[in-house]
Amino acid sequence: MNRLIPDEYIPEILDRLEIMHPEAACALDFGTRFQLLSAVMLSAQTTDVSVNKVTPVLFSRYPTPEAMAEADPQDIQEIIKTIGLYKNKSRNIVALAKMLVSDCGGEVPGNFNDLVKLPGVGRKTANVVLAEGFGQARIAVDTHVFRVSNRIGLTCAKDPEGVEKGLMERLPEEQWSRTHHLLIFHGRKVCHARKPDCENCMLTERCLHYINGGNN
Repeated sequence: MNRLIPDEYIPEILDRLEIMHPEAACALDFGTRFQLLSAVMLSAQTTDVSVNKVTPVLFSRYPTPEAMAEADPQDIQEIIKTIGLYKNKSRNIVALAKMLVSDCGGEVPGNFNDLVKLPGVGRKTANVVLAEGFGQARIAVDTHVFRVSNRIGLTCAKDPEGVEKGLMERLPEEQWSRTHHLLIFHGRKVCHARKPDCENCMLTERCLHYINGGNN
């Protein structure tokens, strides 16, 4: 059984994803790179909608790294307690701000290696920040990108980093960031985790999951 779709299918898949999800974009609300970094970190294992409900208060009280570095994590907990892992995230966001102030002059670094050194910042968060905050070509792999990429047959990797590398190898670099958003929206709206809505999907004849009868 084939585990990857042919390369010649990829342009058509991207075109059809664009038709289905023209509104695909970063769904987090932010005003600065620091706020972007904070919001993406907070969104781990939580919906963007939930994060957007708490960040207006959070960013009004602590809009900059300098302000956040002086915050009491207990106060942060009270503000963000409706989102998942809020205790760890409260500690991380204060520690992150402190490190930005002490090591980065209060600025969010624009390179991957420095970003992943920050508390609470992993590969996905770093890639989102570089793409959205710095305009770099990046593919950030969340649960939707991981699932949809493997289902369609764009990749056949067993871990997020493998999916990221697989997509980077098969997609034109200028389409990396856009494809990231398209795959997220497709996962949210059509290619659901438990039961993909194949009846309302334009990718069926180019999707290995559908072609193989749901076996990939």
